[in-house]
Amino acid sequence: MVFNNNFAILSSLLFLSFYVNPALCSGRKLSALVEQQPLLLKYHNGALLKGNITVNLIWYGSFTPIQRSIIGDFIQSLNFRPAALPSASSWWKTTEKYKGGGASNLVVGQQILHEKYTLGKALTNYHLVALAGKVNDLRAINVVLTAKDVVVDGFCRSRCGTHGSTRGPAKGKTGSRLAYVWVGNSEVQCPGQCAWPFHQPIYGPQTPPLVAPNGDVGIDGMIINLATLLAGTVTNPFNNGYFQGPATAPLEAVSACTGVFGSGSYPGYPGQVLVDKVTGASYNAHGANGRKFLLPAMWDPQTNACKTLV
Repeated sequence: MVFNNNFAILSSLLFLSFYVNPALCSGRKLSALVEQQPLLLKYHNGALLKGNITVNLIWYGSFTPIQRSIIGDFIQSLNFRPAALPSASSWWKTTEKYKGGGASNLVVGQQILHEKYTLGKALTNYHLVALAGKVNDLRAINVVLTAKDVVVDGFCRSRCGTHGSTRGPAKGKTGSRLAYVWVGNSEVQCPGQCAWPFHQPIYGPQTPPLVAPNGDVGIDGMIINLATLLAGTVTNPFNNGYFQGPATAPLEAVSACTGVFGSGSYPGYPGQVLVDKVTGASYNAHGANGRKFLLPAMWDPQTNACKTLV
């Protein structure tokens, strides 16, 4: 049995939809025009992920060593305490505030390369689950990353990534649940949807795009979506954790705050973020190995609001 949480993290489209659906504006600062209202994510009394968690990376298609290192450094950054503030680790620490959870230490585990496109360049959900199942480990999140020339069902049309779980034998335990994540590289197919604000959106206000902090629009866009999905996986791994709305299309820890990256954000404007004086790149989090990232706001259960790093 497979549970898929296909809550489409189409950054620009979801954010722009706030114009016509005021209910989705809760917890967001629409400049000075609308007072910020409390945003409530209900806890459904299910298990959350905590403790030491291995993140296995399954690379499907062609990725350069530099691209793989950026993603790997991001995972490492989530628990890299020495980084300057604001940091990716301080962003991740918000997940510890969720009742029923606790500190989760993510560590990069196996990295499996599928550079020969063994399943072709058009994948279905079945293929994603099969790839995620290459590693059976109850204390792991298996992350499938598809290259820019790989088409996945629903990619760009309704989603930029997915997280979910599968049931099956794992280390001799029948019926155990394994968490997985999938994120696609949108650089060629839909950067205006899945790599905003590093590319102009295909709809709505055409504000100038931000400069990607690692110099790669596709990969930096994947970081935003991966961050969203990892937070959702830890706080709602089996569809009975923290979320708002229907279980089939939930708003989770970060997806409830879509499009918010800094203070003063409003539809089409990501908010005030930091800018690198040398490269001109926009970021709001320091990480391991001198990396910088742009991370979305996360819902803080102590304040019932979307929390930004800057």
